[in-house]
Amino acid sequence: MQASSLIQLALMGVLVAILPLSMVWMSSDPNKFRKLVWVAVFLTFDLIVFGGFTRLTDSGLGCPDWPGCYGMANPFLAHEQISAAEAAMPTGPVTVVKAWIEMIHRYLAMGIGVIIMALLITATVQWRKTKMQAFKPGIPLALFIFVCIQGAFGAWTVTLKLQPVIVTIHLLLGMGLLALLTWLGGREDYLMHKPPRAGDDAALRNIRTLALLAAVVITVQIALGGWVSTNYATLACDEFPLCDGRVVPDMDFEHGFHLWRELGKTAAGHYLPFSALVAIHWVHRNFAILVVAVVGLLVWRALRHAYLAKHAKWLAGVLVVQLLTGVATVYFDFPLAIAVMHNAGAALLVLLVTMLNYRVRQQLEVNRAG
Repeated sequence: MQASSLIQLALMGVLVAILPLSMVWMSSDPNKFRKLVWVAVFLTFDLIVFGGFTRLTDSGLGCPDWPGCYGMANPFLAHEQISAAEAAMPTGPVTVVKAWIEMIHRYLAMGIGVIIMALLITATVQWRKTKMQAFKPGIPLALFIFVCIQGAFGAWTVTLKLQPVIVTIHLLLGMGLLALLTWLGGREDYLMHKPPRAGDDAALRNIRTLALLAAVVITVQIALGGWVSTNYATLACDEFPLCDGRVVPDMDFEHGFHLWRELGKTAAGHYLPFSALVAIHWVHRNFAILVVAVVGLLVWRALRHAYLAKHAKWLAGVLVVQLLTGVATVYFDFPLAIAVMHNAGAALLVLLVTMLNYRVRQQLEVNRAG
């Protein structure tokens, strides 16, 4: 890719970031660093949702190279090549619409990268000046490293032709980035408004254990959901609650959960059997039972604590909607809007469970400080 195209792409990332950065800079909020953190959380959530839309519309190879599109900075400049690919294969991976969906996803990702760089620079400069805890640069530095790794997996997603394990890791890294930003936002909120001493420490420690367990099972479920999506196994079971008319259908776990293989192929290069797709779908569906049990128990315990109750209520609501959208995706034969909502619900679960983990941790610290 030519240097001029790379410069144009970099400028596009800056342009995407300018609007939110300007809004934060011109706002009346005296704590602009905290505001920028939460703007980054909002945009990262949007990126995850749009990434789901990109994946679900089969636009991941809308531009079959990286970071540009046929070596160009935008689909306008690559219109001739895109049109030729679309004419050769009208329903193929490359079309004008899919190219724009893929590049908008990349532009948004680059913009978030610029915002995270701004967070790191601001935190480092202010930390050196003031030594205030609010600007401790450890988490912003981790975010910068994280977003670079995420960018690498975004490139491999394209260059390795949507290899399922790469795409699933890309999804998990996006969720991890959202969690880390949310944790940083929780720190900024806590430093502004520390909670009063409250609650029984033993009960809080139990909630902390449940919150950590909830984070683990949600992460596993998102990985399983990503594996369903990247293997196109969403409708391998096209009824609910049964699958192929049975509680336990015929399944091929060996091929279904062999990680390093091409999309739609076994490790030996043969076409992936349908029973492998059934296994992928069935495991994700049934692991949801454990997620509901753990998160439901966390909500029930957290509702008793005033500092946690608001987030617990939101978590309960999102969990219910997530279950409904999961069932509706199968029942209504995979409508795009519901599938995107299901992806968004997973991101909201990550955000809310991260906040609960941070809040219970800080409540315990306040209680210990007396």
